[in-house]
Parts: sequence; structure tokens; C-alpha cells
Amino acid sequence: MSPQPVLNIRNVTKHFGAVKALTNVNFSLEQGEIHAICGENGAGKSTLMNIIAGVLQPDEGEILVDGVPVKITSPSAAQLLGIGLVHQEIALCPDASVAENIFMASTSRRRSILMNYRKLEREAQTVMNKLAPIDVRQKVEDLSISSQQLVEIAKALTLDCRVLIFDEPTAALTEAETRILFKIIRDLKANGISIIYISHRMAEIFCLCDRVTVLRDGRYVSTEQVADVTADDVVRRMVGRDITQLYPPKQTAEETSDEIILAVRNLDDGSRFHDVHLELHRGEILGIGGLIGSGRTEIAEGICGLRATTDGHVLLNGKPQTIKSYAGAVKAGIVYLSEDRKGSGVFLDLSIAQNISVLNLKALTGRLGLVDAKAEAELARDFSARLGVRMGNIDMPVSSLSGGNQQKVAIAKQLAVQPKVILMDEPTRGIDVGAKSEIHQLLRELARSGIGIIVISSELPELLGLCDRVLVIREGTVAGELGRDDMTEEAIIRLASGLTQIQAGQTPHASEHAA
Repeated sequence: MSPQPVLNIRNVTKHFGAVKALTNVNFSLEQGEIHAICGENGAGKSTLMNIIAGVLQPDEGEILVDGVPVKITSPSAAQLLGIGLVHQEIALCPDASVAENIFMASTSRRRSILMNYRKLEREAQTVMNKLAPIDVRQKVEDLSISSQQLVEIAKALTLDCRVLIFDEPTAALTEAETRILFKIIRDLKANGISIIYISHRMAEIFCLCDRVTVLRDGRYVSTEQVADVTADDVVRRMVGRDITQLYPPKQTAEETSDEIILAVRNLDDGSRFHDVHLELHRGEILGIGGLIGSGRTEIAEGICGLRATTDGHVLLNGKPQTIKSYAGAVKAGIVYLSEDRKGSGVFLDLSIAQNISVLNLKALTGRLGLVDAKAEAELARDFSARLGVRMGNIDMPVSSLSGGNQQKVAIAKQLAVQPKVILMDEPTRGIDVGAKSEIHQLLRELARSGIGIIVISSELPELLGLCDRVLVIREGTVAGELGRDDMTEEAIIRLASGLTQIQAGQTPHASEHAA
């Protein structure tokens, strides 16, 4: 490492109205190091990164590059200084091709009026192939969330950067894609590139990073060598307390019920999933696992009327439901939390209050067809308090919140209609360990109150720690069911990859011997 930091942040402060997002924050980045930044949602991580990347301007403090004070007035100014940012939220043009998105920055600086698309696509495919075999001629809107994240990363790799910022880059990636990304990051480090790495996943930080800086409530807490601390040490600094139990106690034997809240029979959409059966019992949290692309999300969308089905039935408390649209599902008492928070979970430009009330407008509308602002505000304050949304006030736009607090608002929106069943697709993606614990506790409380909870998650520890039972989806159908005594990471992986087929009630071992 060089004696002079590549990047030095001194006493940076940033306000958003009455809210202090950052207060006198310090941070330094050495050449050729991978430096993690940790903190709960709302700690100021993304605000600091947006200041470094020129998206936001600090109110106080200074930024030094190679010891020289600089003003980073825009993202293009940051790029000229050799600073690039891989956003946590997808920031691509959906109606443009992958190739056009990858070279968007360099294309906008071209002086020629003609574009050599064949050369553009050839060079883009070379970059893309380092991460995944995605056809760069496709439109971004036709890609999955995980593929869009890979395009974001590929875009950053084309920049001539000395400093590259990764903000939760693996949130939507598979394990295989994550391994490829880690190899690329290590190669960048070996070539002298400095990496700022933001992640809530402690395992990633401890296998990849050299140093870790912790922020809490917009303030600097500590910077230490990763080799000198434990994951528990980092978590304690992040939250200011011990997280003694990330997952709440599961259903007890006495709480187990034979009452079926939701039943799905022979559900089929004719393409992505077929012959799907599932049952959700009162008081339990049912997990749905499987590889990305296995059909988990599509099944949830089929249940909720967001995807047309060709066959099958949905029963709620034993009564068949005719659900032709999402509005019909909400009316019946079934709601869905999308994995795509930015695209489908919240309305970024609307206020917190408007987001929380949006599914419940009919109940809040008076005789003259106007929304009762007082009732809307009361509803928003109630659910914001229950979920611990960190905010200035309920009239602030959701875009002003951190990613984790946006997710809490998205969950509050579902709860505001008093649903019977909630299907949650990656409910804690991109959320810090403290907020995860709070959401897990909330889900268990909701299950115990009689609301049916289905959780789709790519995080195996979450499925195992939170859920009472897990269904594993493979190639659009249920590959197997795992009860509490059968639930292990190995059993889920074997089912998801097709190494084992388990019928409901069988143990993994019995199924393997039968094969």
C-alpha cells in the first residue's frame, strides 16, 4: 500500500432537511486494498458513496484524491477522477440493449454522429462474458434482476477506474455468479485498483476485504483490519448492541395447527411452472427455496393474479378464489411483496404516507372522493412505528430513505390492508443484520396473529432459521418438502439441483436410499 491514501474523506457532513444523514464522517482508502463499509440501513453508507461518486454534494468537509482536495460535482466528474460506482439499485435504461447500457458513459462522450454497433456489441460481449454468457443484443427489460445486476457490474468494469465502489453487488446474484465476481474483484486489487465494498453479508467481508469501517447513525465508529476483528465485533459496532438472536423461536408443538389458510392445487401457467401444490397452515412460516430461475417468483405471481394461469385452483380458508388480477388478490386478502423493490415495491417519488396507504385508498376515501389526509397520516405513523422506519417525517419522499427503510415501507404497505396471506419475495435482500432481525421478529408475530406467511429467499440461512417448513422449487415444480427435522443446507441444495427428489413427508435419507 502507498503511504498516501488514494481517497481521503475528512469531516464530511450531509443534511436532508432536518435529517442529518452524515455527521463529521472520516474515511480513507489505500491503493490496491478492498475496504468494506458496514452499518445498518440509515447509517449513511449509501449517502457517503453517492458523495464520493458525485451524485450528492457534501454540506461540510472535504474530499482528497492523492492528497489533493477536489470538488466532485457530478458522476462524470467522478469518472474523470477515476471513481466508478456499481449501484445497489439497478440504474440501467430498460428499453436499451445490454451493449448500449454497458458503454453508455463512453458513448455519451463520443463526438462522432455515427455508431458502429457491430464493434460496440463485440466489445460489450467480451466484457459481459467475464461475468455471464448474456447476449448483449437483448434489451435490459427482458433480463432477470440477477442478470441486470451483472450488467451493472459489467458497465463499471469498462470504466478506467482507480477507485471502484460496489454497493451490495451480490444481493441478487447466485453463489456461482458471486464466486466469479469475487475473482474479478481480487484481480482488480492485484492490478492496483482500490475497492470500496458495501455489504451486509459478514461472510463476504471476511473472505474478501482487507479493512472494515463501521458507520452508525450517520457517524464514524471505527476502522480496523479485518484480520483483527470477528463478525460479532463488527455487528456490535454496527448496531450498538448485541444481536443475540437473529431468528425468533419457531412454532412450538402446541402452536402447530392442521387448519389450512391457503391451498394451491395443480397451478400451471403453461410455461414457467406446472402442477404446483402447496398448503400453508395457520401459525407457520412456509419457506420457498430453489435456484434463481427455478420459477419461485412466477409461482407467487400466479397465486396473486400477477401472472395468468391456465389451470389450477387457489383456496383461502377452504373457499375457492377466482383471482384474475392483483386487485382481486388484494380484495380476497392475499398480498405480494416483490423482490424488485425499486421497480415494484415502492413509489420512490411519493411520500412515505402515500406509499403505505396506496393499497388501502378505498377505506381512506371520504364521500367526496378525496383521501382523508388525517386518517392516511395516522395509518402511516402507526405502521412506520411498528416497523421502525427511520425517517424525518411521513411526508418525505421514499427516495430519501435508505434501501432498508424503503423495504420496511414496502412491507408496511402490504400490512396496511390487513391481509390474510402475505407472500414475500426476498423480504430482507439488501437489509442490514439489525433490520433483518426486526423483520424476522415481525414475521413471526404476524404468523402467530393468524396471518399466513410465505417467504421466498435465496439465503439458505434465512430459510433454515426463520421457516417452519420449506418447499424447494426446481424447473417450475415442487421438487420436495422439508420439515423441521429434515431442513439442512445440503438437503435444500440437493433438491434444488435435482440430485434428490423428496415427496412430502419423506426424509432426505429415505428418498436417497429409495433412489
